[in-house]
Amino acid sequence: MTGSTKWLAAFFAITIPATAFAQVSDATYCRRLSARYEAFVDNMQGHSNDRASLAGDVALQQCREGNYAAGIPVLERELINNKISLPSHS
Repeated sequence: MTGSTKWLAAFFAITIPATAFAQVSDATYCRRLSARYEAFVDNMQGHSNDRASLAGDVALQQCREGNYAAGIPVLERELINNKISLPSHS
């Protein structure tokens, strides 16, 4: 291997596991956000005329489908806007 090939191999050996770890972390975080949001929606029913937002419903579906980058920020915003603390991201 040439010097640049060795460097690329080392780069990918380090970044690929980090990327996989980030995806697992995002999946877990998305599940936590989803659970908290669903609990909020369940609690909200019967106490007011408000319903879950369409954006929140779409974000839940995005998390279920593995589109964490789209689902996470929306669920975070929905929770924050409703004065609900966010779950741990670790």
